[in-house]
Amino acid sequence: MSSSITPGARPEGTLDEQASAAAVRSMFDSIAPRYDLLNHVLSCNIDRFWWWRAARTFRHILARPQARVLDICCGTGDMTMALLRRRPANAAPVLAGDFSHQMLRRGAEKFTARHANAIPIEADALHLPLPGNSLDLITSAFGFRNIANYRGALEEFHRVLAPNGELGILDFSEPTGLIGKFYAFYFRRVLPAIGGRLSGMGSAYAYLPSSVEKFPPPPQMLDLMRAVGFTQVSWTPYTFGIAGLYRGVKGSANTASPGLR
Repeated sequence: MSSSITPGARPEGTLDEQASAAAVRSMFDSIAPRYDLLNHVLSCNIDRFWWWRAARTFRHILARPQARVLDICCGTGDMTMALLRRRPANAAPVLAGDFSHQMLRRGAEKFTARHANAIPIEADALHLPLPGNSLDLITSAFGFRNIANYRGALEEFHRVLAPNGELGILDFSEPTGLIGKFYAFYFRRVLPAIGGRLSGMGSAYAYLPSSVEKFPPPPQMLDLMRAVGFTQVSWTPYTFGIAGLYRGVKGSANTASPGLR
């Protein structure tokens, strides 16, 4: 990864934010029908544990019936469902937002089938249709990396969070050492081949390892979160650092940050 912070997702052939966003939306619309199956197969079902662990981290917020929660870049809603399992009966619904219509439609079907207390909203992470200081928790699982402007999204999250509101971003990383070498081979060679064959969208699964490689490493992401105004920022690695959870709080600027852990 380069030492400078990547401004945002840039699929091959795109040069600016608008083109990038359009390409990402089109890509996810196209793979939506087999997205869940491929996620579970290609991750050997570890993704289910990652969602569960991330949701457990915010159980102190989710346990409050009136807590206002948004799962943005929700895809087909698996992170949303993990959050809902931590919500008490008769709690305020969780907002599930995504700008891919087809992914959101799959998520809405899942919510309906499981009688889930979620409200799907077609929304762009860079332009949330919500007032400032209106949320207690925002999560994003494996979607933030695909946003066309990372700083812009963090600023938007900071805007809509209430004071002391929390942010959780679960996304891929690149582990080091022997595990990192094995992972790099699987991620760059095996996963695109299997994903492309099963989905019929080779370009989408070639984009995945490229997007992880270009995504800012944890120290740079933490710096970016601080620059936007988040405090108490941290990154917790999951499964040898293959994935990890970024956390931040909308609080006072002089609050100490634990940093990497």
